[in-house]
Amino acid sequence: MTDGSSKSGPKPRSVPKRARSAPRTTARLAAAQALYEMEVAGKSGHEVVPEFVASRFAGLIEGGDMAPADPRFFERLVLGVAGEVPTLDRMLADCLQPEGHLERLEIVLRAILRLGAYELLAVAEVPARVAISEYVDLAHAFFAGREPALVNGVLDKIARVVREDEIAGPGRGGASS
Repeated sequence: MTDGSSKSGPKPRSVPKRARSAPRTTARLAAAQALYEMEVAGKSGHEVVPEFVASRFAGLIEGGDMAPADPRFFERLVLGVAGEVPTLDRMLADCLQPEGHLERLEIVLRAILRLGAYELLAVAEVPARVAISEYVDLAHAFFAGREPALVNGVLDKIARVVREDEIAGPGRGGASS
């Protein structure tokens, strides 16, 4: 299992499926890299966000493989996660019990889980199933092992708590497509 890290942060093994056409998907990828950098370098979100927007977004789309990132959504995710780490980590730790410990996970996997949990908790305009799918795809971009299944399981558990009515499904108070 590798996080694909380098001096400039973790590099995905592949491009997330929707990143070719979806600015929010590219923003999620950039947010995972920003959270990684914040943890490794000890930087704040307020330091990392302008740096990414000013110089790193261009590096994400070299070769035309990805849509330009949505800078407002990127900032909302990074600063939102940074402001809610204790709450998010409690939620994630509860989902990982009894065998898992959040602090033992690779940094980029922890970043993906925090982002997904935050989006489910605080970004109501994105349907829960869409958010979960986006972060599973993002995990596939970084990992070839069981990590995407872990992301799916953990975020599904969180969605069943924070988006209970939406996840309940049609006929049980859930959202319909």
